[in-house]
Amino acid sequence: MHGEMHRSERISWLRAAVLGANDGLISTSSLVVGVASAEPSQAAVLLAAVAGLVAGALSMAAGEYVSVSSQADTERADLARERDELATAPQAERAELAEIYMTRGLSRNLAIQVADQLMARDALGAHGRDELGIHETTRARPIQAAVASAASFAVGAAPPALLAALLPAGVLTLGVVGVTLGLLLVLGSTAARLGGASLTRGALRVAFWGAVAMGCTAAVGRLFGAVV
Repeated sequence: MHGEMHRSERISWLRAAVLGANDGLISTSSLVVGVASAEPSQAAVLLAAVAGLVAGALSMAAGEYVSVSSQADTERADLARERDELATAPQAERAELAEIYMTRGLSRNLAIQVADQLMARDALGAHGRDELGIHETTRARPIQAAVASAASFAVGAAPPALLAALLPAGVLTLGVVGVTLGLLLVLGSTAARLGGASLTRGALRVAFWGAVAMGCTAAVGRLFGAVV
């Protein structure tokens, strides 16, 4: 047996983890910067940061769970329909599977032999994989996605929340912006490395949008702070 680890095997949890950490870091840092620009009180900024961390983590978990559950429901419905078709029209399903293999380059006789052997071993699995495109490595796992999203959001939101508790008001904004941009560069390059993409492109695009978000919220904070 020759075991290989492919990047596609990470996609089920990598997407949720990277999205959660990125969202936690950017949204909480932006919240801290925005509130600090409007209200320099350290207590107010810290309260906003902790509230943003808790609310964001729970929101990410709920949103990811609902989204992935919908995908899981669709997969189960498709498999149930395929199971009924295999029970009522096995020959038609056999021909359908063979046709799929023929479109991939197999001769008719070989395609029929492959379909027969795969259906004899696991008919539903063969149709789920080759007809419906449902693979074990990419199947919807709502609880796993929800936990990964909540945990990664909390991890991403923790640095700006800690900075809000530790840094004095005078340097809080600069400290949060600097640390956040540095962490976004690391996060973007790490995600790109795991996904096999360009490290530079992955790091810069994440840092760019983080800078845009913090800049916009700082402008909003200054505007409302001046009005108040």
